[in-house]
Amino acid sequence: MDLAFGGAVSGPGHVQLSEMVGVTTGAMRGVTVGFGQGLGGRAVALRRPIAVNDYGSAKGISHQYNHVVAAEGLRAMAAVPVVVNRSVRAVLYGAVRQAVPLGDRTLDAVRDAARDLEQSLAVQDEVNRRLADLDGETAPLDCADPASSPRWETVREAYAELRILAQQVADSDIRDRVSAACEKLAEAGNHPGGPPVPALSARELDVLSCVALGWTNSDVADQLGLRIETVKSYLRSAMRRLGCHSRLDVVNTARGLGLLP
Repeated sequence: MDLAFGGAVSGPGHVQLSEMVGVTTGAMRGVTVGFGQGLGGRAVALRRPIAVNDYGSAKGISHQYNHVVAAEGLRAMAAVPVVVNRSVRAVLYGAVRQAVPLGDRTLDAVRDAARDLEQSLAVQDEVNRRLADLDGETAPLDCADPASSPRWETVREAYAELRILAQQVADSDIRDRVSAACEKLAEAGNHPGGPPVPALSARELDVLSCVALGWTNSDVADQLGLRIETVKSYLRSAMRRLGCHSRLDVVNTARGLGLLP
């Protein structure tokens, strides 16, 4: 593609074009595409990909954006809606400066890029939701026997799920927020003034947080995208650092040191 561009849906079906690679004039930057209008607006309305071989003479789309498309010299174009949880969140476009049929491989590439973005946004939404839930949690977590508290089990599940989700987030700011939330959860059951805490790597903590939920090595490998042998290696390393000889022992020790909630 000569030009790749797109924008997020803002308001009732409007798309603000903001992200562009390959521009020559910048005429399209900041353009607002209305619901059902032009190629992208129609893709939003129909919730499916649309392609034209020559934008200026294409039938089936409105042409109020012809002047900015022509200013950029674009002819063949494809638009793909980015749909997350049944809601159109953005539109991705790909275009060339020739009136040619866009082949299946080209269209598949645009669709694949949209699907990747959908997955990334879905993960980010889930992380934000869980962080908001944690921010809104005000009830005390301490109890006489925290290990048997149902609320502590919920916290431990949330901790493990956040660590898993963090592996799928591309945004560094979101990852930092997730890490900070995980540290708060882990420290919630820690008692100040205890012995020095051995350092565990992020991956060792990822594995331990899953093992603490009673998952098998195979379950952990599937969730973290690792090989089973790699999971075993991280688990052995964590045991060695904490001076433990069993899965139960290393989990309990990690919790006692405030490395896990």
